[in-house]
Amino acid sequence: MSAIDDLPPLREVIREHGLSALKALGQNFLLDLNLTARIARTAGALENVTVIEVGPGPGGLTRALLALGARRVIAIERDSRCIAALNEVAARYPGRLDIVEGDALKTDMAALADGPTRVVANLPYNIATPLLIGWLSADPWPPWYESLTLMFQREVAERIVADPSSDHYGRLGVLTGWRAQARIAFDVAPSAFVPPPKVTSSVVHIVPRSTPLPGSLRALERVTEAAFGQRRKMLRQSLKSLGTEPSRLLDAAGITPTARAEEIPVEGFVALANALLAEEAVRRAASQAVRSESS
Repeated sequence: MSAIDDLPPLREVIREHGLSALKALGQNFLLDLNLTARIARTAGALENVTVIEVGPGPGGLTRALLALGARRVIAIERDSRCIAALNEVAARYPGRLDIVEGDALKTDMAALADGPTRVVANLPYNIATPLLIGWLSADPWPPWYESLTLMFQREVAERIVADPSSDHYGRLGVLTGWRAQARIAFDVAPSAFVPPPKVTSSVVHIVPRSTPLPGSLRALERVTEAAFGQRRKMLRQSLKSLGTEPSRLLDAAGITPTARAEEIPVEGFVALANALLAEEAVRRAASQAVRSESS
């Protein structure tokens, strides 16, 4: 019997179902049910909440979420070998666990949301960042989820929560900071996983901002790509790749031309993105006027 329910310990489950972790799927199983319960608690009170979990594997975090009272858990698992183990969890918690066999990157999670919904997951490392960017890019906003409680490699976690002037500050930190508030809840040592990864991991808790600064996601992505693509250069140089005069953008955003990308707060990048949109709108209008005159 395990520490949180009367199901077998995870090592027995893995042995019974032959669930060796597959590197190709980015799998690293968490076997300590006390630790999976800590991750679940980081998401807050789960009563009356639907939880979407990505990559449940043998079901350690799934069991913690259910044991701590989640009204419903929707577990998205690509590895067909894990389905039998998850079905045993579903039988222990009748009517509360739905198993979706498929690729999380191709799954419409907004369509799965059922009432108040949170995402809690020990993400496979090879799809963690694309999934996060997808969740932060949700449209409309505020998104369909109340919060994200996710496991990342420590290096990625530091990029997510980074502030300006940090060595880790970059495009991911700007996007996250624009639309959400993020914090590292705690670290997890490699020894907690089977097989142990080569790096420390971190659990990150992310809460969407109800009213982020008005701006265009696509324009923000373009501006940050240009700025951080040449992060050692001054913005008056790095923003030339946008195809417009950087000095006008910087002046409109109230940013000194000699600043570098890592010095600019999220608000500054949003202002630059809005300035870019305004500049392009003026150019389109001028081009249309010329065409009208010539015709």
